[in-house]
Amino acid sequence: MGLHEDMIAMGDLAVAAAGKLVQLSTGEKNAALEAMAAEIGERRSFIAEANKKDVADAERSGLPSAMVDRLLLTDARIDGMAQGLIDVSGLPDPVGKTIERTKHKNGMEIERVRVPIGVIGVIYESRPNVTADTAGLCIKSSNAVILRGGKESLRSNSAIADAMIEGGKKTGLPAGAIQLIRTTDRDAVRELVQLEGKVDLVIPRGGESLVRAVTEQARVPVIKHYKGVCHTYVDESADLKMALAIAENAKCQRPGVCNAMETLLVHEAVAKEFLPSLAKVLEKNGVEMRGDAAARKIIPEAKEATEDDWYAEYLDLVLAIRVVGSVEEAVKHINRYGSRHSDAIVAGSEDTQRIFTQQVDSSSVYVNASTRFTDGAEFGLGAEIGISTDKIHARGPMGLEGLTTYKYVIHGEGQIRS
Repeated sequence: MGLHEDMIAMGDLAVAAAGKLVQLSTGEKNAALEAMAAEIGERRSFIAEANKKDVADAERSGLPSAMVDRLLLTDARIDGMAQGLIDVSGLPDPVGKTIERTKHKNGMEIERVRVPIGVIGVIYESRPNVTADTAGLCIKSSNAVILRGGKESLRSNSAIADAMIEGGKKTGLPAGAIQLIRTTDRDAVRELVQLEGKVDLVIPRGGESLVRAVTEQARVPVIKHYKGVCHTYVDESADLKMALAIAENAKCQRPGVCNAMETLLVHEAVAKEFLPSLAKVLEKNGVEMRGDAAARKIIPEAKEATEDDWYAEYLDLVLAIRVVGSVEEAVKHINRYGSRHSDAIVAGSEDTQRIFTQQVDSSSVYVNASTRFTDGAEFGLGAEIGISTDKIHARGPMGLEGLTTYKYVIHGEGQIRS
């Protein structure tokens, strides 16, 4: 068979699996997740060896260090994958829960009930732990999943998917509940996102080019997990010691992830005091600074920022810096150049905080805290399938509830409409 026929077969298998998954009890799904976690543990050395080969190839090909870090599976990250599945098994099951119940004037009971979406296609890059996180969330929410990772992590993804499929098989999970596309042919993405009637939702996780390609080609609904151009604004009312700690964490703690700060905005009233201290901290961490004219007057070691820098998701130790005259100017900058992901204000003024939180149009808006907390686990959702920058259906960290929809179930006693 050719690629087209292979993808249709995967879709058919996933549809059949979805029909069986919705019939499983919470206990049965939890048992499958626990078996998957155990299988990852048993296959640890095989997964690590596969990842070692992927990392070596990535380094030889000149992949940026931040991307190599996303690809790397340390012992702790493998432990984290297994523990993540255990954690998901312990989360409340949203499927079958009544959202609301009303009574019609004729006596009928009308319930709105959570149900799985069906078949979900997930397209992602670099991070192989996404394979486990995504599959685990889909199984707990009774969705079948078709995974398509990046070519740079194919060995790692295959090893992880094989462990999960085997673990599920031991507990009677239906065949096709978890599938991984194992070809590096780019046309596989197009085929996946055009499987109308077989795939109910596609979630792309990756760079801007990936998300745009998926959106342009798709014939099925897409929830975009777009790039993270995250900002921190330091207001004139800020505690500058706090601002320094937040900025360092947001940029340097793990720069290669989507909730890391990419642009810092500083009020002109505190820029001369704050920016030199910040520059010392950034230089210590190896961060390259790119500033506007006002910022470069204060920290001349910064390179000149271009218009493209304000749109950039560096995913690396690079930071754009701009001096602004007010919180309103900061908000205007963020809403123009940001990606509706995560943005923070450091301010003591409650009025300024309120302006920022009301007017910044992002999925997560922080007051006096680092953007690095935008994460399903940190928000109490368990593992996440991604962070949606869309406004419809799901927004922000997308956990189990975001992987369900609803239907109306109506109970009557022979009522007919006149």
